[in-house]
Amino acid sequence: MRNVISSKVANVPPSGIRRFFDIAATMKDVISLGIGEPDFMTPPQIVRAGMGSLNRGETHYTSNAGTLELRRALSDYLRRLYGVTYDPETELLITVGVSEALYLALTAIIDPGDEVIVPQPCFVAYTPGVIFNGGVPMTINTRVEDNFQVTGTQIRARITPKTKAILIGYPNNPTGAVLKHETMLEIAQVAEQHDLAVISDEIYDRLVYGIRHTCFASLPGMQGRTILLGGFSKSHAMTGWRIGYVAAPEELVTAMSKVHQYTIMSAATTAQTAALAALTSAEDDVERMRLEYDRRRRLIVSGLNEIGLKCFEPQGAFYAFPSVEISGMNDDEFANTLLEEEHIACVPGNAFGEATGHYVRMSYATAYEKIELALEKMQRFVRRHG
Repeated sequence: MRNVISSKVANVPPSGIRRFFDIAATMKDVISLGIGEPDFMTPPQIVRAGMGSLNRGETHYTSNAGTLELRRALSDYLRRLYGVTYDPETELLITVGVSEALYLALTAIIDPGDEVIVPQPCFVAYTPGVIFNGGVPMTINTRVEDNFQVTGTQIRARITPKTKAILIGYPNNPTGAVLKHETMLEIAQVAEQHDLAVISDEIYDRLVYGIRHTCFASLPGMQGRTILLGGFSKSHAMTGWRIGYVAAPEELVTAMSKVHQYTIMSAATTAQTAALAALTSAEDDVERMRLEYDRRRRLIVSGLNEIGLKCFEPQGAFYAFPSVEISGMNDDEFANTLLEEEHIACVPGNAFGEATGHYVRMSYATAYEKIELALEKMQRFVRRHG
């Protein structure tokens, strides 16, 4: 049979994250500092709610948009946290994780040739998602000297008549950077001046340290042009439940719902019941996990800097993004050699963007004691190679 694979799919490389973990899975005694997944179990009352749903026989489809009870609770939650008000019947959509939410947003707004501004380093799915939908990613390389902040000036310089949207993800994966409030206002001004949509991925909104998260939609005039993406995977340790949401103006939610109807139908009923319990009964659990991540954050950042792997201070998510330049290796060489010699898994920076040749991502979503051991091993490693 002739080659039938689409060029837009064939030309996108496989995820650099998955490649490394396929290798690590074949090795014994690996300390994983790579995967972006909480090591905590889902809080027990959330699990009980999901199990109760199954025991009651709630194993059928829900409304395409998700259960109205969950959407009402989500509307209350966003209003309480960020002062933004969404109509639960027309402006909220429950999705299969934030990954589906991102896919729906890009599919709903991109026509072939439309440009989407994507600051890097960024989550691995952003650029491929734009390409898969026929769009053109217009990347911006942020710098450690600016604490990996993208500015309104940088975004303005990338705008052309074909620009359709700005796609941002803060708190940031992989750097842990959080946008300053004044920088967010600059970006909002650019979006308004050039009539652009803003897709704001805020999956790590509850995991910030020493600061307060600002929801992009809460900025003056921004709710009407923001597609807010959020979910439960990181804050509530619910990655395997695959449950997220979109909050946006009715016109945009209607368009995304159309794609959702034809591809997914509805998010899993059991997961929706669990998410409702997460919104109504898990605030103490979220804070408990956040405090432990903060403890680990301080350990890994100080430890990396002491070793000589320079690392700026992340203020959100659960990632450190150190420079490995002292080793004389690039990111791929460092990650491969560290895995081979010390059985420590991290992710090369190039998985998250083009201009990250001397950085690696290290997740501190693993036990404190394992991070301590990993730092000891990395100190030996750097002494050998630095």
